[in-house]
Amino acid sequence: MYITVNGIRLFYEKLGSGKPLVMAHCNSMDHKIFRKAAQVLSQHYTVYLPDSRDHGKSERVKALHYDDMAEDLRQFILALKLDRPVFYGFSDGGILGLLLAAKHPDLLSALIVSGASLRPDSTKDLPLRFFRLWSHVDRSDKMRIMLREPDITDEMLRAIRVPTFVTAGARDVIKQSHTEHLAQTIPGAKLKIFEGAGHTGYIMHSRKIADYLLSVLANL
Repeated sequence: MYITVNGIRLFYEKLGSGKPLVMAHCNSMDHKIFRKAAQVLSQHYTVYLPDSRDHGKSERVKALHYDDMAEDLRQFILALKLDRPVFYGFSDGGILGLLLAAKHPDLLSALIVSGASLRPDSTKDLPLRFFRLWSHVDRSDKMRIMLREPDITDEMLRAIRVPTFVTAGARDVIKQSHTEHLAQTIPGAKLKIFEGAGHTGYIMHSRKIADYLLSVLANL
C-alpha cells in the first residue's frame, strides 16, 4: 500500500489486528527484514511496516535527513489515525524513534530501539571508515547521512517519557558505551545486550526480536 505524507510517497505493509505497532528498518534495507518478526507480532498487534523515504518501494530523494524521515513517520501515524502506537526502530529506525519520542511526547505508547546511534561517533572506527569509503561509491545519500547525523543530545533523551527499551548486540557496530549512555539517560529505560550477537543477527529475518518485544510489552 502507498500513502503520501510530508510530501513523500511511502510504501507500507499492514498485517494482523490489535494495538498498532510501527516497525522502522535500518539504513539501505526495507520493511522485508521484519517479515519473520511481523508474522509473530501480528498475532497480537496490527503491525505497520513502512519503507523509509529513498528505501524499498518508497519515493526517492536527493538528500536524506533523519529529522525529515522522523517527520514522515509522525505524519504516517497521524494520517492512519494510529492511537499511540508502539514504535520499534532498528539502527536508523531507532534514531527515528528517539527523535519522535523526544519531540512528540504524546505520540507513542512505548519505544523500543536496537543498535541506535546518538552521533556519528557512536559507530565503531572500522565500520565508520567503511561508511566513509562507500560514500564515494554509493550515489545515494544513505552512507553520507551516517557520517554527518544524528545529533541526539542528553536533553532530548531526558525529554522521552514513554516506557523505553534499548537493545544492542554484544558485538554491535555501535559502541556499547554509547548504548549504555542512551539507556541510562532516558528516564526509566531498560537495557538488553544480546550476547554473541552483532548489529543485525537477532533482528534481520529473525523472530528473536519479536520474542523480545512480546516479553517486554507484556509487562506494560
